[in-house]
Amino acid sequence: MGGSSSRDSSGRRSFRDRSGYPPAVPGYSSYPPPQSPQPPPPEQHSYAAPYPAYSSQPSGYPQPQHSSAGVRRLDRRYSRINDDFNSVEQVTDALAHAGLESSNLIVGIDFTKSNEWTGKHSFRGRSLHHIGDTPNPYEQAISIIGRTLSKFDEDNLIPCFGFGDASTHDRDVFSFYPDERPCNGFSEALSRYRELVPHLRLAGPTSFAPIIEMAMTIVEQSGAQYHVLLIIADGQVTRSVDTEYGQLSSQEQNTVDAIVKASQFPLSIVLVGVGDGPWDMMKEFDDNIPARAFDNFQFVNFTEIMSRNIPQTRKEAAFALGALMEIPSQYKATLELGS
Repeated sequence: MGGSSSRDSSGRRSFRDRSGYPPAVPGYSSYPPPQSPQPPPPEQHSYAAPYPAYSSQPSGYPQPQHSSAGVRRLDRRYSRINDDFNSVEQVTDALAHAGLESSNLIVGIDFTKSNEWTGKHSFRGRSLHHIGDTPNPYEQAISIIGRTLSKFDEDNLIPCFGFGDASTHDRDVFSFYPDERPCNGFSEALSRYRELVPHLRLAGPTSFAPIIEMAMTIVEQSGAQYHVLLIIADGQVTRSVDTEYGQLSSQEQNTVDAIVKASQFPLSIVLVGVGDGPWDMMKEFDDNIPARAFDNFQFVNFTEIMSRNIPQTRKEAAFALGALMEIPSQYKATLELGS
């Protein structure tokens, strides 16, 4: 967590490596010890200018052999899922019927400073990480996705990480626990999140590359079991004002490279956008990242879905479906990667 991280030959930090993990990280008043699990609070029932499309293969990665078009198109036989559901449980059943057999969840949480103001319209002016009597957008997203996928996770262990705070910036991630052990189910993930938030100093800039790299490491160390990486963030990757049109910032390029590389692994990436946005670049990520072994990235706008004038249970079902409807076809595609 910050500090001097040990990295493997690929440049990724080895999951479970505990060296250099300080007892009190700069930027934290103290790293809180785990508390007895507490139940989460009850659930309460046109942006920036166009972004340039990505057009070139990032250097350093082998060209996937699956498709002459650069991206393996998913077999839609596995993703014809109805979109009229009244509960998360119905979405879970639909995912199973569509072909999803097994999934392990990894969670990455955005702790960049923009969380303090990107809830101006969508979260009544409060920080998106505000801890109160009702769940904030991060807690809601973790709960809904956790409940939807728990049926497919045999051990129910969820590695949880943060990024973008004063100890990691755009270079690293920190585990929810100092020994990097996973959380036991989404309820513990929520409890630990609530313990950590008061001790964090939000910073930046934003890059999704470190959390994607960590997810690849976890997949490798699991023996190539299929995983879903859930990234919850309040904004897109940092783009400097002096970055020329048609060019990528270093954070953008690193993120694109990581997404392309991740398509060589049995790993799906779901990015959930919370807060006011903007989200123009994330839509470009979803549609235009080139040269992947399969279409491994999905963006869903949490704020837009949860602001709809429909019952709360239907909002939750719509969000779960929007985030996960491509997962069965992506799962099938990963089974063919090694064939």
